[in-house]
Amino acid sequence: MKILALKVDVDTLRGHREGVLNLLNLFDRLSLKASFFFSMGPDNSGKAIVRIFRKGFLGKMLRTKAPSTYGLKTLFYGTLIKAPMIAQSFPGLLKETARRGHDFGIHAWDHVKWQDRIHKLPVTTIEADLRRAFDLFYQYTGHQPRSFAAPGWQVSQDALLVLDSMRLRYTSNTRGLFPYVPRWGRKAFSTLEIPTTLPTMDELLGRRGLKGEEMARHLASLLKEGLNVFTLHAEMEGLSQIGVFESFLRSAMDQGAKCVPLSFVADQIPRDELPRCEIGIGTVEGRAGTLAVQATEA
Repeated sequence: MKILALKVDVDTLRGHREGVLNLLNLFDRLSLKASFFFSMGPDNSGKAIVRIFRKGFLGKMLRTKAPSTYGLKTLFYGTLIKAPMIAQSFPGLLKETARRGHDFGIHAWDHVKWQDRIHKLPVTTIEADLRRAFDLFYQYTGHQPRSFAAPGWQVSQDALLVLDSMRLRYTSNTRGLFPYVPRWGRKAFSTLEIPTTLPTMDELLGRRGLKGEEMARHLASLLKEGLNVFTLHAEMEGLSQIGVFESFLRSAMDQGAKCVPLSFVADQIPRDELPRCEIGIGTVEGRAGTLAVQATEA
């Protein structure tokens, strides 16, 4: 059977305020469940401008029409406009996600800070930021977070150490092929890692002429037997590309694919049979810079 696990990253205030509800309504119409990962603290999207010096970043911004996708105002948050607090602005959406029966966890406290600086942050800062996010999540939902997905697939050994200490059900921090237990150098960790296996829509959009229904068909053609993990963004698939995303989901279901949250995957995997794999640093076509990737079995 083809399994399509749906992972929703919520990066910005606009994605939280508008995209999440659109996706919840879409999933209701299709009778599907997904995993939502919320950025809990400030929206510092404007500070991401420093990525313009990374090879491929400007091209990606132009291909994905970032100003219209994210909203022009969002591109100035944290610079010309004071960074708004994401979860605190609309806390009811976390409860609504839980009420509708979806899996949900933490994406970050400060998305841009994690994505751009995680390899430089001291472990005390990582721990403090995660604790703030976890505490606020509990305050708004009454549930302790049991999962985490790293912004931009960026992790460090220190970050993994902190996450491991939180005894999570699973993480989704890397790009790869199948679930595993990670290693980083000589350090072995214990938390199940469920990597993203499929390219994202923003990596494909505009490349080789892919857009609209053609992109939906292309994504559906990439589904293989067994587990497929697709990461979507509340700012893209929940807003400007929601029609394309719905077409992709319908095509997947027409193939007989079962759409599930990542928690379903975590529940089905025998832990004693999981391979132990190294986390490495690599690249993905259509995405600027480097990111964490599943490497060889260790």
